[in-house]
This record gives sequence, C-alpha cells and structure tokens, in this order.
Amino acid sequence: MVTRRLLALMRPHSGRLGLAVAASVVAELATLALMATAAWMIARAAQQPPLAALSLAIVGVRAFATSRGLFRYAERLASHDAALRALATLRGRVYDALVPLAPAGLPSFRSSDLLSRMVADVEAVQDFIVRVLVPAATAAVVAALAVGFGFAVLPTAGLALAAGLLVAGLVVPMLTAAASRRHAKRLAPARAELAARTVDLLRGSADLAVFGATRQALADAERAGTDLARIERRTALTTASAGAAAMLVQGATTVGVTLIALAAAADGSLAPVMVPVLALVALISFEPVLPLVSVVRHFLESRAAAARVIAVLDTAAPVAEPPTPLPAPRRDAVIAVRDLTVRHASDREPALAGVNLRLEPGRRVAVVGASGSGKSTLLAAMMRFVEPESGEIVVDGHPITEYSGDDIRALITGVTQDSHLFHTTIRENLRLAAPSADDEQIRAALAEARLLTWIDTLPDGLDTMVGESGGQVSGGQRQRLALARALLADPPVLVLDEPTEGLDPETADELVADLVASTRGRTTLLITHRLTGLDEVDEIVVLDAGRVVQRGRHQDLVAASGPYYDLWWATELRLPDGLDSVSGR
Repeated sequence: MVTRRLLALMRPHSGRLGLAVAASVVAELATLALMATAAWMIARAAQQPPLAALSLAIVGVRAFATSRGLFRYAERLASHDAALRALATLRGRVYDALVPLAPAGLPSFRSSDLLSRMVADVEAVQDFIVRVLVPAATAAVVAALAVGFGFAVLPTAGLALAAGLLVAGLVVPMLTAAASRRHAKRLAPARAELAARTVDLLRGSADLAVFGATRQALADAERAGTDLARIERRTALTTASAGAAAMLVQGATTVGVTLIALAAAADGSLAPVMVPVLALVALISFEPVLPLVSVVRHFLESRAAAARVIAVLDTAAPVAEPPTPLPAPRRDAVIAVRDLTVRHASDREPALAGVNLRLEPGRRVAVVGASGSGKSTLLAAMMRFVEPESGEIVVDGHPITEYSGDDIRALITGVTQDSHLFHTTIRENLRLAAPSADDEQIRAALAEARLLTWIDTLPDGLDTMVGESGGQVSGGQRQRLALARALLADPPVLVLDEPTEGLDPETADELVADLVASTRGRTTLLITHRLTGLDEVDEIVVLDAGRVVQRGRHQDLVAASGPYYDLWWATELRLPDGLDSVSGR
C-alpha cells in the first residue's frame, strides 16, 4: 500500500524519471563498453596487427570515456530534478492536509514528532527516487544487456554471469531486506524521538532548571541518542555484511567466467582476444548491481518514513468542508448559536450542551467561566475547528456548515489563547495580518493597542526583533502585539481568547481595560476568566460544565447569587459593598 502510494506520487514526474533512468543506463553501458573495448584493444595489440586495425577501438575508447561523464551528469541532473519536484509536491500535500487538521485534529501528534514527519520523513521521498528507483532500474537493464552479450559471445559464460548477477542482485538484497526490515521500521520513530527530546531541552530549558529536571531530561535525550545509534549500527553492519557477500559473488563470478572463456579459447571455440573482454564485462557488469544492497536499505527506510507521512495525509479532518460553499458572509452578518452541543469523544460528557448565543454588529459579548467550562470549545465551534453533535450556528441567515472554513475564520478572528509571535521584526509580525499594510496603518494599530509610545522608544522601532516566540519582549507586550495584529486585520468579529493568559494580575487588569477601550463600537467576543472591565460589555454569558448558567450585564450578575458572583469574588478577591461572605446578603 505505501509503495503504491509512493509510486502514484511519482507518476506526474515519470517523464523526468524515465530520462534519469535512460541517462543512467547509457552511462553504465558506456563504462562497460569502455572496459570491454580497452581489453579487446590491448589483447589485439599484443598480436601486433596494423595500426588501422586498432583505429576504431581507439576512437571507441575516447568516445565511451567522454560520453560516460556526460551521461552521468545528465542522470544526476534529471534524477534530482524529479526528486525535488516530487518533494515539493508531497510537502505541499502535507501542508494542505495539516490546514484542516489545525488545531482540533493535531493533538494526536506530538508537535516535535509532527515536525519530524514534515521535514525528515518527507525528504525520504528524495531517497526513494535517487537511491532506489533509478539505481534499481539501471541495475536491471544493464545486467540484462550484459548477460545478453555474454550469451551471444559464449553461452556458457553468459549462463555463469546470469547466475552470479542473480545471486548478487536478487538473493543477497532479499536476505538483506529480511534482516533489516525490523531495524528500518524503528529508525524513523527513533530519529523523531531524539528530535522531540532535543526540542524539549531547548524550549523547556528554563522550566527544567526551575524544577530540577534538567539532569533527567538530559538522560532521556542521551538514551534516545543511544537507541538511535544502536539501530543505525545494526543497520550499517547488516548492509556492510551484505555488501561484502555481493562482492565475493562478483569475484567468484568473474573467476568462473574467465576460466570458462580460457577453456573455450583453448579448444578453439572462442577467439583468444575475447577472453579478457568477457572477464572485464563480467567484472564491470556488477558495478550497478552491487549498490542494490544499499537500495534495499534505503527502500525500507523511505517506505517506513513515507508511512508516517501518509498517516498525516490520511487523518480525517475534524470538520468537513462543503462541496460548493456559499459566498463569504457580509461584514455586518449576525451570528446566532442555537442549542449547540459539542462532544469531543463519544464516551465523554459533552463539552457544550444546549448553548445559545447571539452576536450582532457592534455588540460586545463576554463568555466567562472557570477552566474546563467550555469557553474554548465554543470558540472552536464558531471558527469551524470542531463539528457540533447537535444544534447549529447560523451566520447571515445560513448554517455555518454551508460556508468555507477560511471565509468563517476571515469573519471571526483575533487574539487566540496561544497567539504566536514569529522570530522576526515587529513590522513583519503585524503584517502577517495585512501584508499590504504600510507603516502608517501599522502605527495606528499599535497606538490603538497602547504600544506606540513603547515602540518609539526602541532604537530600531518597527524593525526590532521580537525573538523566538516573542521571547525578547514581556508577556504584556507580547499580548498587545497580538492585539495590534488583530486590529490591523480589522475582522468583522474580533475574538479575544484569554488575552491575559500568563500575565500578572496588575498587567492583566491594564490589558483588559485597554482591550475594552479599543473594542468600543466593534463586534467583539471576549473569552476570559478575569472579570475586570466587564462592566463595559453589552452581555456576559456564564458557562459552567458546558452549559449557560447565567447571562446579563455585569451590574445585574454581580448583584445576584450564582456562579458569576462566586467567580467575581474569587478572581477579584473582594465582595460587593455590604456583604461579608460569598453567600451572605
């Protein structure tokens, strides 16, 4: 199955592959002809014929020597061109497969392992072409022509050559495959495990140091490296042993063909000058066959890597796109969530159960609740990242399932809980949302996010590098940059998903106040567990265990007993005037 999928991937590039194989075959035949012609010329020259009898052989030697290099270059050019094109095709398919999986469909893959599949495993396609397909096809054609030549000159010699090539080119590689199969299957996962351990060490070094777990993490990485080295040593030992066996077959076959040719020359059935020709043809015909031992190893490794890539390609998207999506909804579309129920797994309780919500143009709605109450699931459903079990989300009068997911996310987007800053400048991080934005527009968005004053104090201004994942700026600045990027995108519905995550209370309160101020007049969906500043929003929806338990304005909710009042007391560490306990009135 995996091999068929790989071959199907090669089909669009079959022309270039055919050219590569043809060039490789001609290059190997030129080598074979060069050696055979040289052997004939030397043997014939020993008989001291007229120089004219050797002139054609002399020209042939020069022609074969020159053409060998030219066709070898052509083979390298064509095979790598086909490999790189196939690599680009597969990488594009992997990215296309990942887009509908993110983010709901990706938790089944470890992030570092997914990176290994996208890079190292995808590049195994190059080995499949350059080190498997082309060498195997070349060996088969050259071996068949060499055996045919041997049969034409001396049938018994051709038979001996055929037997030797069959053993070296088929039996030995098959035995190698049987011995290497288990190691080849373990190689790609072992490399992915080492990459994962290394990434954990690099990205989590600070947390590992704080909790005293650095030594254990280093030991785990060392163990992963040792396991990988053990697999690679065993694979190399198997390949080397098989290569030595194939070379022994080559030597034995050459000796056998030579003895047969000498016997034929002695009884007059073969011209003496053909003895060295047959001997060298037997020797050189193994040159494209001996690499088949390595071809088997590369085939097994590339197939195992391809299986990991195909697992990504075959992962079902959590949300199905409509076959003929409606045109993108209007900017002033009304979004209505009706009796929405979402269940992440059939054996688990619903993450959302019967939720209702309405977002109208210019209206700001806050969804609050403790961790695990279903806030992020609601947002994921509205952004078409998860499929509801029942109920519906209606956008501009049509079910959300009738729109393209990209159109919905263009309508509803903003600052997500894990907004990422790339290792580039402030300007380029913001232009991700609006590639055509000029500096004036960028500065306007930064001013709205209360960052422009700080930017103007930086020596490089908008050209300041933010570091990997925004590591060179503070948490508050990182979140404000994410907000500025969202404001620059100017989505019809601005989403603010836990914008204060990871910030200290004072910074979080300042950021929420600025968020509320900057969203005045915008259609906004605020997902948060902090309640500071919510007295400015139009409606607060309180979730608990996936259900709406309260809704209304801040002043009304905080004045009544219930989950919002309890959350207000717990997060703000204060009680409304005149109360001395959570439940007292």
